Amino acid sequence: MALAGSSNLTSIPSHYAFTTTTPGDQAIHADLDDSIPVIDFSLLSSSNPDQRSKAVFDLAKACQDWGVFMLINHGVPENQMKATVDALKGFFDLTEEEKNEFQGKHVLDPIRYGTSFKASVDKVFLWRDFLKMTVHPKFHCPPKPEGLSKVLAEYCGEVRKLARELLKGISESLGLEPGYVDKTMDMDSSLQILAANLYPPCPQPELAMGLPSHSDYGLLTILMQNDIGGLQVHHGGKWVKVDPIPNALVVNNGDQLEIMSNGRYKSVLHRAAVNNKATRISIPFNTGPSSDTVVVPAEQLVDGEHNQATNILMTYKDYMEFKQSRVLDKGSSLNQVKI
Repeated sequence: MALAGSSNLTSIPSHYAFTTTTPGDQAIHADLDDSIPVIDFSLLSSSNPDQRSKAVFDLAKACQDWGVFMLINHGVPENQMKATVDALKGFFDLTEEEKNEFQGKHVLDPIRYGTSFKASVDKVFLWRDFLKMTVHPKFHCPPKPEGLSKVLAEYCGEVRKLARELLKGISESLGLEPGYVDKTMDMDSSLQILAANLYPPCPQPELAMGLPSHSDYGLLTILMQNDIGGLQVHHGGKWVKVDPIPNALVVNNGDQLEIMSNGRYKSVLHRAAVNNKATRISIPFNTGPSSDTVVVPAEQLVDGEHNQATNILMTYKDYMEFKQSRVLDKGSSLNQVKI
């Protein structure tokens, strides 16, 4: 059953009851003196060398200390962001029969609609419906509702440029050439996936979970959301609520960035909580290397016997398939591919 039509429920079905494991699983608001970093993209792309240098330093600190940051002044027009949210709402408003035409089973299927995570095998269902589309190197999108494809193609084009610029800054922040990631990850053929997660109001939010703790498989994830909170990140041994900033994007490190940086920039664990008042929509844009790239630590970041690469080498495509075969809520999959 998809959740898009669940508004009449007064309690959750038993197979959606998700038990958290410890009292430490309760999320808190960030401390004022240790809050989620905010990166001003206009400074990162500035022609003023002092401004750019400071922005690269701030980017390094954000990637190292938190693995996630809010991105402001990013240049994606506000009306385009709203049009993207509205267009994807339109998809979830289609009939079940229409949406089920796009059900996929494999992580690399170009279009996949579904509910939970892997509904065919999940013991406990997650309180979300989702749509995932491969949008690069070839763009895929459901043909309905009308206009969806055009809106998403334009949004993806903007965010793709943004991701490339961020990866240049991240390369620099690691002491590498600005074009290091672009070249070694074959970003002209970068595998990029746009997803939309729909989290309807849940009658018993304390018993359900939108998405449990996980890390992302790519290099970077750039997330847009409506103004309803729910994202939580793991920081300093605690779960911290990410309160939305109007028109800001949320950017987080992925597993491949952790490998490339030889562990300096950890892939951040995060999860999605649900609420009983309003529908939350989150739209993550996951940018990775090309599907055939084997990501290895940058040579300059491997020094001596105490700082050797520790992960089994595999193509990005194989890593995605490996990760999809694991049970969600097991933390970072990188821990399962250690040498």
